Formats: sequence, structure tokens, C-alpha cells
Amino acid sequence: MKNNSPIGVFDSGIGGLSVLKQFLRYMPYEKYIYLGDTARLPYGNKSPETVIEYSLQSARFLVNNGAKIIVIACNTASSLALTAVSNKFDVPVIGMITPAATAALQATSNNRIGIIGTRATISSKSYHNTLQTLYKASELEIFAQACPLFVPLVEEGWLEHPAAHLIAEEYLNGLKEKEIDTLILGCTHYPLLKPLISKILPGVNLVDSGEHAAVSAIKILANLGILVDEKDEYDANPEIDFYVTDVPSTFDEIARRFLGFDVKEPKRISL
Repeated sequence: MKNNSPIGVFDSGIGGLSVLKQFLRYMPYEKYIYLGDTARLPYGNKSPETVIEYSLQSARFLVNNGAKIIVIACNTASSLALTAVSNKFDVPVIGMITPAATAALQATSNNRIGIIGTRATISSKSYHNTLQTLYKASELEIFAQACPLFVPLVEEGWLEHPAAHLIAEEYLNGLKEKEIDTLILGCTHYPLLKPLISKILPGVNLVDSGEHAAVSAIKILANLGILVDEKDEYDANPEIDFYVTDVPSTFDEIARRFLGFDVKEPKRISL
């Protein structure tokens, strides 16, 4: 591994671009490879064995292209395949769940934490179990809510649409009644809905898993001595190679929405 080797990020689709955005925010000098397994999404309805195999294939692609760290920007893959990927490859591997759970425990004052995610993520109890493992005291209260309609709302760009507000209220009012003070955004699409969620849950700490994964990655790379040296001047356009297993017709539009800038055409590959 070298300082100028890229950071590898993979997801089952395009939602992981919100994670990439946080990495760009904290480490703008780094090179990146992003892989979206768009031909085989979603991972949430696949068996654990299949998710592990797909994740190993994605990680192998990133390692073969020189990645110095692997970021699993998918909640399902993070919960099911993190150990398998970590054991298989001789590079650091970071997922979404432990960094977010750790941050939530640091943020809460009343030990009442909410989790929102897809049905698959909520059903897996991956965040719930991690929170309980990290915080062994009995007074911790955890409340989970699946929000399946949030993903299509984000991909349609309906971030402030009246329908989005009604749907968000339906999902979040129960958590509001539980008086949570911290909410884990357990899906890579959900950070784009932060303004809307904050209107319904004012004063609640919103934990973005991608942000805290980026902070954890900085520490790992710094400890290994393989962070890129900061430059006094650098190209404002980040150096990112995009790969997908199928090219969605709306890739450019959605990528711009997630990242805030135009991206180059992704390369289609087969895993």
C-alpha cells in the first residue's frame, strides 16, 4: 500500500455516493474508486451467502485496482460481509454500522436512540445489536423504524416535496413520541433527507454513517502512514474512477444530486 493508492468504495448501487461525498469532504486530496453493483441490487432481499459472495467479488475488484482501504458503503453488506471481506484481504476494511453506532452513543444524552433504514437493515438488527454490544448498560433504549419509501423519494429528487413531508411524518412521528435525542440514518440515501427529517424531529442529533466512516478511515490511514500528503494547491475536481455492473439511465442525474457536481461516465464491468 502506498500513500497515493486509491480509496476503494463499493455499494450495491448508487446510494453509496453519499458516503463517497463525506470521504471527499474529509479527504479531498485522495484518489477514489467507486464501484456500484447496480446489476444485482438490492442486496437486502438476497441470502447472507449471496451478499457475502457479491461483497467479496466487489472487494476483490477494488484490491486488484490498487485500493489501500475498502469501504463497504452498504448497510446490508456491512452487517453480513464485513468479517468475510476483512479476513480475505490484506487491506483495512471499514463498514457503516460500527462507526455510526459509536457516534450515536457519544451523541445521546438521554440514552434513547432511534434507527431508520430499509426493511432489510431494520430486520437484521445489525445496528441494534452493535449498539447493545458497545453499550452494555441496561438503561439504553433503542427504537427502530423501517422507511422503505425514502429511497425512491431521494432518487426522484423529491427531497422537499409535500408528499415526502407526509411520508416522513408517518414514519417519524412514532420516534418523536419516544422522545429520542439521537437518530441513526441507517441507509446511504437518507442523508439527503436531513433537512426534512430535522423539521419533523427538531433538536435530534442525526448520525450520518458515511461521515463517521470517513473519520474512522482517516484514523486508520494515518496510523498506517498512508494518507496522501495535503497539498497547498490541488485540482478542485476530485480524482474518482466510477465503475458499475450496469449503467442506470439516471446515473448522471442521481450522482449529481448525491455529490453536488457532474461526474464522468462510469465504466461498466462484470464481476
